[in-house]
Amino acid sequence: MESINSIVNVSAFYFHRSPHSLKSFPRQIEFGNTRCTFKDGFQYLVKNGERIVRLFDMTDGQTTYRLRNENDSWVLVGTRPA
Repeated sequence: MESINSIVNVSAFYFHRSPHSLKSFPRQIEFGNTRCTFKDGFQYLVKNGERIVRLFDMTDGQTTYRLRNENDSWVLVGTRPA
């Protein structure tokens, strides 16, 4: 995975309903002069004591983007080929 660790703006979301919950996912991010729209993704919750971090592996069909959401801040952790 190529490490990036840059703050991004999530400009659109989508929602997925499962039998027991409703989860939100980033649909589109903007960073620098780049805008990425995602087709699909996975969400992971990581809890360490009181700290909760949501990680997302999102894909646009060509690249997988690892995003971290913590305290209303979004960070593009890195990318790798899909």
